Amino acid sequence: MLNRFDPQASAGLSPLELRVYTSRLLGQEPDLVLHGGGNTSVKIDDTLYVKGSGWNLDTIEAPGFAPVAMDALLEMAQREQLSDTEMVALQREALRDPNAPNPSIEAILHALIPFAYVDHTHADAVVTISNTPDGRRRLEKLYGEGMLIVDYVMPGFELARTVRELTEGIDWQALEGILLMHHGVFTFDDDARRSYDRMIGIVTRAEEYLESQAPLHLAAPEAEPIAPGTLTALSEAVSGLRGTTLEARSIQSPEALALSHRPGVRRIVHSGGLTPEHVIRIKPFPALLNPDRPLEGIDSFAEEYESYFRTHAEPKHRRLDPAPRWGVMPGQGVLIFAAGEKERRIVTDIVEHTIRAMLRAEQMGGWHSLSPAELFAMEYWELEQAKLRKKAD
Repeated sequence: MLNRFDPQASAGLSPLELRVYTSRLLGQEPDLVLHGGGNTSVKIDDTLYVKGSGWNLDTIEAPGFAPVAMDALLEMAQREQLSDTEMVALQREALRDPNAPNPSIEAILHALIPFAYVDHTHADAVVTISNTPDGRRRLEKLYGEGMLIVDYVMPGFELARTVRELTEGIDWQALEGILLMHHGVFTFDDDARRSYDRMIGIVTRAEEYLESQAPLHLAAPEAEPIAPGTLTALSEAVSGLRGTTLEARSIQSPEALALSHRPGVRRIVHSGGLTPEHVIRIKPFPALLNPDRPLEGIDSFAEEYESYFRTHAEPKHRRLDPAPRWGVMPGQGVLIFAAGEKERRIVTDIVEHTIRAMLRAEQMGGWHSLSPAELFAMEYWELEQAKLRKKAD
């Protein structure tokens, strides 16, 4: 991965301006963050300036960093239990500026890490390695003892508490970074450039490893374009399930065709996404569409999604719409179902990155990310459900 740090461009910048600068460098790399993913922070005196909700790293500005009192975050970090709703409320109370955006859900973990600059990305290459059957062993061998590897837990307070427990008595100076299984990477330093350099170095090693272990050889045959009538019928069927007008578009790139030709494609696409937050954008799995009877695949998706909801839901949960965001048509590629150009771009980007990761992981023993229960916990996250209840009132 290209290191984009320019000493001349960063000369004379204040700590917060440096935070903006290196955050944007990270945000420019779609293989690190996609559409709001990732977060960064800087500690200045007794305040943590952490990426705020609604801001993207590639375009973030100084007002996008929420200033939070460090002592309040560190007090939260010592608790044994804290709901997401309570966490968000306490973080807002601790804001130095009441007009600032909500702090990232990872603010407590950023506060715990005892360095001025903290960077967090969802690096495709690192997560791809973790999403293999022996991913942890591979990562341990690749990075050695200087990397803390954390098994998957829900982002937010649970992750912060887990890292707190794992690092009690640890020498932080001996750590190069933190790898979160099925989730992403943290790097840190008292110097903005060194934290950024560490991120690029860690990801570059993972990319080189993947090239050596699982180079992409895309030899799937080309396919005839999916008939316009089929796309129209699929658009109408998915629109009905979602309750809004959307359009189906096909992707017949070499990667999409390669996935659609894979034996056992159903197993692959039902074994979790690239990172946990993507489930909110693309659902826990796609529709599988028989080229001869594609509409049956939409009905099957709705039934399977309903079963997934009933299996994992508690009385407090309100079911989201049972409409797929993407689909796989064996031998024909992939389809995207989106309401508007913005959503189409987001879903397409996530799906394309996910497909590449799946294809590489399949060459290293198989793709496996999160379980259905873990996917459900993220898709039906407490704060997202609160938004639904508010809309219904």
